[in-house]
Amino acid sequence: MATQRQRQVGELLREDISRILREEMSDPRVGFVTITDVEVSADLRHARVYVSVLGSPDEQNASLEALEGAAHFVRAQLAHGWTLRRLPEIEFRWDPSIERGARLMELLQHVKQEETDDDSEA
Repeated sequence: MATQRQRQVGELLREDISRILREEMSDPRVGFVTITDVEVSADLRHARVYVSVLGSPDEQNASLEALEGAAHFVRAQLAHGWTLRRLPEIEFRWDPSIERGARLMELLQHVKQEETDDDSEA
């Protein structure tokens, strides 16, 4: 379980990385990226940044590759405003939770529609 310090650093990283991607990244492959979570290791040396990308699977893969390639740039930009002794190494990972949630909502809608159809036939 993450400590309070890990959660605080993770939340600050999420905010700052979001700002960097929105305002300072010019790579068109990045597209519409949402940072869903940041997990920071206990020693604060590593951060996993979970992202979700709107678009086709090819666009999603291209965005993730662009983010992985820009990890050093993002870390360098973070260094300008942070006072941690050592900034965490950044690793971008795909977060499928939003897609899973959307799929679950589709299935629930489908079941609800079937129940409504069954009730109207009776």
